[in-house]
Amino acid sequence: MHRFAPTMLAAAVSAMVAGCSAPEADAPVTSIWNTLDGTAPLVIAHRGASGERPEHTIAAYMLAIEQGADVIEPDLVVTADGVLVARHDAYLSTTTNVDAHPEFADRRRELFGMSDWWVQDFTLEELRTLRAIQPQEGRSRSHDGVFMVPTFEEILDLVEEQEAACGCTIAIEPEVKHPAEFTEMGLDPLPLLLTALRDRDLDRADAAVVVQSFDATFLQRMDAQSDVRLAMLYAGPDDPEGNAGGLPMEAIALFADAVGPYKGLLFNADGASSGYVEAAHALGLAVHTWTVRDDREPVIGVSVEEEIRALYALGVDGVFTDFP
Repeated sequence: MHRFAPTMLAAAVSAMVAGCSAPEADAPVTSIWNTLDGTAPLVIAHRGASGERPEHTIAAYMLAIEQGADVIEPDLVVTADGVLVARHDAYLSTTTNVDAHPEFADRRRELFGMSDWWVQDFTLEELRTLRAIQPQEGRSRSHDGVFMVPTFEEILDLVEEQEAACGCTIAIEPEVKHPAEFTEMGLDPLPLLLTALRDRDLDRADAAVVVQSFDATFLQRMDAQSDVRLAMLYAGPDDPEGNAGGLPMEAIALFADAVGPYKGLLFNADGASSGYVEAAHALGLAVHTWTVRDDREPVIGVSVEEEIRALYALGVDGVFTDFP
């Protein structure tokens, strides 16, 4: 595992360690972090700074970068004309103003037991007429109706521009959503993603990229065709859509470089470690856990600060957050 350590963050940690004491020239330096490689855990902007801007918009990613996020996370779905765009869900009603567009009224249909508008029924040109809205209750809607749905290419453009401006590394951790379902519709996201990464020389094990998914088969397909690092997302053993295909961690380690478990799985009822992080690290897997939110109840402790301190104490390698 070659986990990326963003330049500015690594420098800050080194300075902090050096400033704590003045060790003798040959004295070993002990890391203050309990992570897989001893570097500071990554701050991963979940859907961008989605607590303060509509999720998966250029504005949300830009704000996350300005706030110092090490990684931005775009969820990827596929349009009718085969373009990767950033949406958390394949349906559009909760994150766009599609219901305010009478010209698309007849596009609403039943799919997967739900009546909605679906991204795979829209070309990119049609999708660009929609505007993003804030889907989470209790969050500001002052930016609703302003920003377009971005393509994956535009997100990569933003990262390149901001890296050039700051002289730092801004990593990306795209999550491929519903790959099996899109493939069945003739919209396989795998070749689209591989092309986008290869066009920018990001299809490498040492690139600042981790591709994540809840679909183990998709990640195994990706592993067979690419050296880019992979993360197996995990919602728990009782979630049929998030149980990592029922694979034990030892099997996951054969194709993945990291695991992305729900944060509640990392603690026992008494607040002690469940052993998940330790087991992952023993197999060389980084742990990127989700999701810390300032405006939601923590799973441990009485405040979000206590929750994130507990996660850091466990040794997680990255934390997804709506508030970078």
